[in-house]
Amino acid sequence: MYLTNSIKEGIFKENGTSIKDTGSTEGQIALFTFRINHLSKHLKKNPKDFNTERSLVKMVGKRKNLLDYLKNKNIERYRSIIKKLEIRK
Repeated sequence: MYLTNSIKEGIFKENGTSIKDTGSTEGQIALFTFRINHLSKHLKKNPKDFNTERSLVKMVGKRKNLLDYLKNKNIERYRSIIKKLEIRK
């Protein structure tokens, strides 16, 4: 499995306030980014996997909604997470 508990804990520790803080917006965005990157690699190898493609599109939409929420609430945190995860070039 590509997403183990230790990987999740590392993502939340690095981008959230603590390992147990799974509800923070930054932690959720980081987790979605990790999953999106993994699915993108999978789709490059398997271009006809339409179920995975649909899941990827839904995840990108969820991440976009979280980013919009963070942008409206706190623009500095938004800019820092964008820079840290290199989401927008």
